[in-house]
Amino acid sequence: MKLLVLGAGFSGRAILSELAPECESAIGTTRSEGKRALIEATGAKSLIHDGAISDELAAAMASATHLVQSIAPDHQAETGSGDPVLENLKGRFSQVFPALQWVGYLSTVGVYGDHDGRWIDEDAECRPVSGRSKARLAAEEDWRLAAAGAGRPLAIIRLSGIYGPGRNGFVNLAAGKARRLVKPGQVFNRIHVADIAGATTMLARGQVPGVFNVTDDKPAPPQDVVEEAARISGFGLPPETDFETADLSPMARSFYGENKRVSNARIKEAGYAFRYPDYRAALAALWSEGTWQD
Repeated sequence: MKLLVLGAGFSGRAILSELAPECESAIGTTRSEGKRALIEATGAKSLIHDGAISDELAAAMASATHLVQSIAPDHQAETGSGDPVLENLKGRFSQVFPALQWVGYLSTVGVYGDHDGRWIDEDAECRPVSGRSKARLAAEEDWRLAAAGAGRPLAIIRLSGIYGPGRNGFVNLAAGKARRLVKPGQVFNRIHVADIAGATTMLARGQVPGVFNVTDDKPAPPQDVVEEAARISGFGLPPETDFETADLSPMARSFYGENKRVSNARIKEAGYAFRYPDYRAALAALWSEGTWQD
């Protein structure tokens, strides 16, 4: 396997950590020179990719057998801007990636929009609300067309709220930045970054196509997660704040405009067993293992 991860941020680096040891080559890209060391700590090579395709990146694209695309589309575009990587290739997908055997596109469960708290699966209607989710849905369609045109298997991997070492409720409580916002009936799904890596690895190894929700078993009110983190850690619990009167940015408030319970049955049926099936198990592990600050 020759793996290329475009946009090796929090999730992309976790995928590289999982797959790099078994790869003939593993490469991750970043826009920031300062983040190259984080990529290389996974055992992968790092390349700068700021939009333009360098000769070194072109060579990596030409030899890649497995591609994970994690670069976000323009979230400012209210109508959906499509995928920035494919836009830059200008219809030359097959020529740029001649050796490709599988593509994984990291998307978001935000493409489903609001479903009034009901359980949904991958066959649910997509009716995104925010500009960032509309752009993700447009990018998904770009990848469907590109992969189909090139005859390559594509997995669209829809992720819920991502957390893990260094990005979790303990960190927010310790920094005094946690908020216990209460909006009656509101729930969110979440996903530990290790399960993003595990599920993507399984799909890449098997070159599995399809649309998959990679999300936990237990959608829950956001205040419940804060309370559990405080219970485990002993950090002070912030007071409840009513959502309607809370001082929130437009982006933060927009997250609460989408309410749904997202099923992960399909990825389980494909053979994946979640390492952290719910936030309680994940928080307990982060705390007991001492990795919450990592």
